[in-house]
Amino acid sequence: MSDSDMNDLARVAGGAAVAIVINEALEAHRTPEETPAGKNAEVHSIGENWPDPILPDQVPVPDIPVDVLPSWVKDMALAVAESTQTPTALAVMVSLSVLATCLHRRFEVAPWGEDDDYTEPLNVWTLTTLPSGSRKTAVIGALAGPLVHWEKLERDRLRREIVSSKAARMVAKKNIEKLTKAAVNADSDKAREEFRKQIEDEENNMPPEIRAPRLFTGDVTAERLQALLVEHDERMAVLSDEAGIFLIMSGMYSGGNANLDVFLQGHAGAPMRVDRADRCAHVDRPALTFGLALQPGVLADVASSRRFRDSGLLARFLFAMPQSNVGSRDVRRRWAIPHYVKQEYERRLHGLLDGRSQAVNKPRALAMTDPARELWLDFAAEIEAQQGERGAMESIADWSSKLPGAAARIAALIELADCGPAAEGVSLEATEKAVRLCRLLIPHAHAAFGLLGADATDTDATAVVKWAQDGRRLSFSKSECQKAMEGRFRTVARLDKAIERLEQGDVVKVEKVPNRGARPTTMIRMNPKLFID
Repeated sequence: MSDSDMNDLARVAGGAAVAIVINEALEAHRTPEETPAGKNAEVHSIGENWPDPILPDQVPVPDIPVDVLPSWVKDMALAVAESTQTPTALAVMVSLSVLATCLHRRFEVAPWGEDDDYTEPLNVWTLTTLPSGSRKTAVIGALAGPLVHWEKLERDRLRREIVSSKAARMVAKKNIEKLTKAAVNADSDKAREEFRKQIEDEENNMPPEIRAPRLFTGDVTAERLQALLVEHDERMAVLSDEAGIFLIMSGMYSGGNANLDVFLQGHAGAPMRVDRADRCAHVDRPALTFGLALQPGVLADVASSRRFRDSGLLARFLFAMPQSNVGSRDVRRRWAIPHYVKQEYERRLHGLLDGRSQAVNKPRALAMTDPARELWLDFAAEIEAQQGERGAMESIADWSSKLPGAAARIAALIELADCGPAAEGVSLEATEKAVRLCRLLIPHAHAAFGLLGADATDTDATAVVKWAQDGRRLSFSKSECQKAMEGRFRTVARLDKAIERLEQGDVVKVEKVPNRGARPTTMIRMNPKLFID
């Protein structure tokens, strides 16, 4: 540390601070040369007892192992990850969305019991970010492949009925046109009334339209999604590795006028009523599932809209931001998914889809067992305690407030996957897996919202680090920092939050230094490892 730095510190913090700095300088000045190498050695020596800093934009995220999934789903997810050489997090998140696609709208979870008013639908929204070339398409294709096969089998099974219904409806419509024309040209009221009754009979006797069932789509507008929900029993999924759906949400193709209501209502299961001149859509309990895999840059560019955050749209996604292994894959390695794993996965998925073609007026509620409910409540209380002012989840409280509900949804999906549609309740084992997964997803959410620029505290913390590095300030007072950055930190409270965030990442240490009878001075000591060139 230079003599001028020590003199500045003496003026700010008094003699005690000078003593601290002198001791550190004596300890560190084993390389006296005033060269870049010498300065690095000095800083390196001071920083030997410091942990590695974790900067706000470098939030470490844990791996998401496949053992949070049911056994047969776990086997397939692991096989897909091994075959494609992709992080297991991607296969886990897509697998959850595939399970939800099979089960949403038919079932719901009731943590307090089947007769309680509070229930959660089983649709989930997952979003995994990986750079281009990470084989996202291959992962989605492998895990969603049985859904495509099931749709084909259903189209083939219903082909005759679809053709017969379509022909009968065409004939009826032509008859109605002829009768309508005859009614208009009728000579008397009695004849006109007779034609009207025939038209009414044709309308009443017209067979319902039969459509081949659809489980999911990829690129879809909000208006078409409303129609798909009406046409396919109020349920639909979007499984995609393209950014089109986010571009549509942002209103890029509609002059910036995005219609987010259908997406928000589809997550919550809220009634949807659309009555416009060009279309009508009445859906009582919509269920919309997302399984997206996008590039980080696409997510940052498209989803940084304040409307996405303020509307709660982003808070509904479960984010996974695994570390990419592009550049470290073994190009000579070829490992195919075992046939028996693939076959069992398809068989079990198709088993979950049994009975899906039957109309569902009300989803069947699965209650949690008493031990499962207690574990879930403990997790909910743990999350709640961290959402208040200066809590670990304060900056993502809109997201974390939905996390207990997501845990309940995932627990029910795991239970149904394990036990099939005949499952009677949500067990402790399924809830343990769901809670474990949700805990792992918390740092991924911090990283995602940091990427989106939605966490103002992280932005402030990054600005403090840059200011310190630009001036090579290893130590400074809080008041000095606030004065230098008064345009950003109008209040001390805002600076305190930024410094607290830096403390959590071992970027700074905060010390109270006596100041000759006056109030102690708050000194900020930067992690020296940030100053090694």
